[in-house]
Amino acid sequence: MPHLPTNPAHLGLGATASVEPAITDESWYAAYAERHAADGIEGRLVSQYDFTESWAAWEVHPHGAELVICTAGRMTLHQEHPDGTTATLTLGPGDYAINPPGVWHTADIAPGNSCTAIFITPGEGTAHRPR
Repeated sequence: MPHLPTNPAHLGLGATASVEPAITDESWYAAYAERHAADGIEGRLVSQYDFTESWAAWEVHPHGAELVICTAGRMTLHQEHPDGTTATLTLGPGDYAINPPGVWHTADIAPGNSCTAIFITPGEGTAHRPR
């Protein structure tokens, strides 16, 4: 039985869905991109992560919007829009936010707290920068 925290799913062209192999390390993401290159910017990675610390980097998805769904705990999502405006959103269980294409984003988890979130991500072209 697939388990989202270890085996993400891929949503592809033609309304397809597939179970992905377990994430082992950072090289997994390059292999994922190769497996689903034919889906281009329409493919979506569905993943779940548990956080006990704030993110160490910023992330951007230039080719599509990302949906972030908080399922447990709390997270504070920070967004930097291309026009220079910023937004800060605090998500609790059941809350969600959308990171529009081209918006840099990162998240904080309050000390001593945790958060579980599901991400539906357009992976092609994703970039990171230090926080």
